[in-house]
Amino acid sequence: MFPFLLITTSREKYYDAFFFLARIWAKIVLFGMGFYPVLKTIEKPVKGKSYMFVANHTSMTDIMLMLYCIRNPFVFVGKRELARFPIFGFFYKRTCILVDRNNVKSRNAVFQQAQRRLSQGVSICIFPEGGVPDDENILLDNFKDGAFRLAIDHQIPIVPLVFFDNKKRFSYNFLLASPGKMRAKILRFISTENLTQHDKKGLREQVHTVLLNELKKAT
Repeated sequence: MFPFLLITTSREKYYDAFFFLARIWAKIVLFGMGFYPVLKTIEKPVKGKSYMFVANHTSMTDIMLMLYCIRNPFVFVGKRELARFPIFGFFYKRTCILVDRNNVKSRNAVFQQAQRRLSQGVSICIFPEGGVPDDENILLDNFKDGAFRLAIDHQIPIVPLVFFDNKKRFSYNFLLASPGKMRAKILRFISTENLTQHDKKGLREQVHTVLLNELKKAT
C-alpha cells in the first residue's frame, strides 16, 4: 500500500482517499493479529458531518479499532513521540495533528490545526486520557480538556466510544497478548449546542462518567 499512501498523504485534499486506505490497513492489522472486532452502535454518525470522537485508551490497537469503527473521515490528535517509529511514523506525522504535551506552544498549535481541519469538514479524534495509563489496573484515567474545548468552540457533538477488550487482547505487556473478540460500542452522542467554555469541566466529567459506567458494567 506504500505507493498509494504516499500519494494520498501528499496533500490535504486527498485525505478522504487516505482515510479509505487507512481503514483497509486497520482491518488487515486487526484480523491479521487474530482479533475479531464486534461493533455495537447506539447512535450512528451522519455522513458529511463533523464530530469529536473520544474513547478510552489502553492499547496500541485503539488506533486500528477506531479506524475500523468510524467511517466518517477524521484526524487523530496524538503524541509527537509516535512519529519516531519507522514507516508508521512517516505517515503519522503527515496525516495527524501532533502535540508535545510538555510544550505550551505545541498545545496551542494543535488547536489552530484542529480548527482548520474542522472547517474543512473533517472530524477529530482524541483519546482524552492523554495516553495509556502506566498502571494497568486503572479502568479509566482522568480526562484532559482539549477534546472538550475544541468540541465547544466548534459546537460539534461528542461521540463517545468504549473499547472493552483492547487491554486484554494487546496491552503494552506483549507477553499477555491473546487473539479473540475485540468489542467496541458507539454510545449516544453528547451535544455541545449552546455550551460555552464555562461548561467545559461539566462536559468533561459527563463524558468520563458515561465511559466509566460502560466499562464497569462489562467487568
